[in-house]
Amino acid sequence: MGLMDFIKKQFIDILEWTESGDGVLAWRYPMADNEIQYGGSLTVRESQMAVFVNEGQVADVFGPGMHKLTTQTLPVLTYLKNWDKLFESPFKSDVYFFSTRQQVDQRWGTAQPVTIRDKDFGAVRLRAFGNYAYRVADPKKFHTEISGTRDRYTVEDLDGQLRGLMLQHISDAVAASGIAFLDLAANQIEFAKQLLAATAPSFEAIGLKLESVTLQSVSLPEELQKILDQKIGMGMVGKDMGAFMQYQTAQAIPKLAEGVGQGGGIAGDAMGLGAGVALGQVLAQQLSQGLQAQPAAAAAAAAARAAMGADEVMATIEKLAELKAKGILTEDEFATKKAELLKKL
Repeated sequence: MGLMDFIKKQFIDILEWTESGDGVLAWRYPMADNEIQYGGSLTVRESQMAVFVNEGQVADVFGPGMHKLTTQTLPVLTYLKNWDKLFESPFKSDVYFFSTRQQVDQRWGTAQPVTIRDKDFGAVRLRAFGNYAYRVADPKKFHTEISGTRDRYTVEDLDGQLRGLMLQHISDAVAASGIAFLDLAANQIEFAKQLLAATAPSFEAIGLKLESVTLQSVSLPEELQKILDQKIGMGMVGKDMGAFMQYQTAQAIPKLAEGVGQGGGIAGDAMGLGAGVALGQVLAQQLSQGLQAQPAAAAAAAAARAAMGADEVMATIEKLAELKAKGILTEDEFATKKAELLKKL
């Protein structure tokens, strides 16, 4: 190197990174053809780490603080460059800074339903959405596996990869939680905890730490939502068969009234006055009034109602059998309810 080239060359005394804006995970110091002054200082701020790389090989890693750059503080680089203890010349090395702050409010979600195994229903299709937060924990591994020699590597660059890791472990999280699919929506905290545990090792493998996972919503397929509604209804009435029959009747009355109401009958008029058991009482009262004014129509309605009682009992038994087959009712519970219903015939 000529004298003029030596004079023109700049020697860097201070290495530091003042983060500008959010979302930068890794940043390479713009070294160009410059060299680092022996004995210069490296400033690493809180929530940062710095890595020296020699010809593509990761050397020394520094945490927060001010570090004087000598053979003592750069032992790996000293070894790689074969420096002796008297070495005091400027030197070249690539220097990368990494942000170790938490990257919060990262979104994950199933663009398409994910098929999972469930102990009650076998294979079901799940849609779920939530947030997660992570940080760079091992800059050496992150540099080797992900960011490489790029001048900047951002949260946005990594977003698709991390979303994929989250979705990949949803089935593992459901299995590990031991939560039945129908109860999943009511146990979001436990599901999120298991999703974090299942996914964390994949983050760790690329130098990241998965700090937290939240589950905002779980979408049930329509057919399973109906079963969940039935289970909730039965849970509300417990083993009180009379209350269960009222519940079933309240469910059936709106459909009956809708069909009759299309013809302008008294049941259709009752639909605007209430629902459930209250609706049944209103309907019975108006039927009684109708019997006085329209004997023929009332007699036909009474006969239809009597016939419907037997049909309703049989339909209820069939529904209970379906719930038993799906594991919602035990064999003893089904047998007890069936016996009580048959006594009503």
